[in-house]
Amino acid sequence: MRNRIRFRNERGQTMTEFALVLPILAVLLFGVIQFGIVFNNYVTLTDSVRAGARKGAVGRFSSDPVSDVGTAVKNSAGGLNQGQLNITVSSPWTPGSDVTVTATYPYSISLLGMVVKSGRLSSTTTERVE
Repeated sequence: MRNRIRFRNERGQTMTEFALVLPILAVLLFGVIQFGIVFNNYVTLTDSVRAGARKGAVGRFSSDPVSDVGTAVKNSAGGLNQGQLNITVSSPWTPGSDVTVTATYPYSISLLGMVVKSGRLSSTTTERVE
C-alpha cells in the first residue's frame, strides 16, 4: 500500500504567490512612473526650445534678442525648475542666418530610493532669422 500525502487546504497558496510577485510588480510600476516623469520633462524642454527659437527668428529688431529668447524658453517651460534650466543662444541676428537655441535640464530615475540613471536632457532647435 502506498502512502499518499494529500493537501486538501490550498487557501494560502494564492497569498504566497501574491507575496512573491508583489515586489516585482511594484518595482515595474515605479519604473514606468519615473520614466513617464522624465519623458514629460523632455517633451516640455523640447517645446520650450521651439518657442524660444521662434521668438528669436522673428525678434531680430529687439533691443536684446538673446534675453527675449531666454525669457520665451523659461515662460514655456512652466513645469520645470527654472534654476536648473540652462539655455544657450547663438545667432548673428542678420536676415537669413540661423538662430540656434539649446537647453539642458537634469534628470534622475530612482527606484525605491536608489538612483538607477541620471544625466542631462538636451534639446536643440534651429530656425532661420526672418
